Amino acid sequence: MDNRPNISNMLHLEALDIPPVYVYPVFSILLFTYLIIIITNVGIIVLIIMERSLQQPMYLLFCNLSFNDILGNTNILPRILSDLLSNDRSISYVECVTQAFCNQTSATAAHTILMIMAFDRYVAICKPLRYSSVMTTSMVLKLSACAWGSAILMVSVLLGLTIRLKLCRTLIVKMYCDNASLFKLSCQDVTINNIYGLAFTVVLLTSSMGSIALTYFRIVTICITRNNKELNSKALQTCTSHLVVYMIMLWTGFLSIIFHRIEIGTSSRNLAGILFHLIPGSLNSVIYAMQTKELKSKMKKFF
Repeated sequence: MDNRPNISNMLHLEALDIPPVYVYPVFSILLFTYLIIIITNVGIIVLIIMERSLQQPMYLLFCNLSFNDILGNTNILPRILSDLLSNDRSISYVECVTQAFCNQTSATAAHTILMIMAFDRYVAICKPLRYSSVMTTSMVLKLSACAWGSAILMVSVLLGLTIRLKLCRTLIVKMYCDNASLFKLSCQDVTINNIYGLAFTVVLLTSSMGSIALTYFRIVTICITRNNKELNSKALQTCTSHLVVYMIMLWTGFLSIIFHRIEIGTSSRNLAGILFHLIPGSLNSVIYAMQTKELKSKMKKFF
């Protein structure tokens, strides 16, 4: 059986339903936010690479998060900006699948990276004497490879189940492509897609939320039992930024999933999808830079 789409290879993205008078202000805001995301995250990566004192496991792991923010936003925002000023919102099937793959990988990797960063904080606070022997450069590279490898593997299966479907529609009911929008174009039975997609989401969120909760429970327990002001200050300084970043990512993700499942206005759904990428991407670097004294001082010195 031919599994290729049985319609034209060109699909069409949904437009952002806003009055024409607001098009250029919205374009300017999105462009400015995208530039801030790129400049801040690239700047932090370059700073960590250049400064030997910042080449520590925590900062090297943070490079993964910055790279993920760049990937996730570059994957969709330039296309959205282009479509805002154009009446032609067509996109090839291959380009749409590629965008969906990068989009899903970025969202999944955000969870796996933050799980590893939580483990790093746990070792640093709860087992400080063993930190240098456990969190070596080799270990950081292995953990980073696991974070990205597991995300790519799970998403590859997810998209593999989708591209096997024949299409009978061409309109992507979103301003960018993702897996859910793609398999909604098919008239075939998508039960397997829904089952795997649900299992994918449950496993990812359960492992992510469970590991973060367990890690912070252990950290709080250690801080309470030892009653050490220096330890408590270190835990508060390094863990607050991580937890805030995680909660922002979690709730914007929940919002995006909910809006895919319920019938709401086009503008609200598209806005939620854009904010899912913009909010974490624009805040992550700021939160970490402001909460991490050494990184903050190096940034001041650099600029």
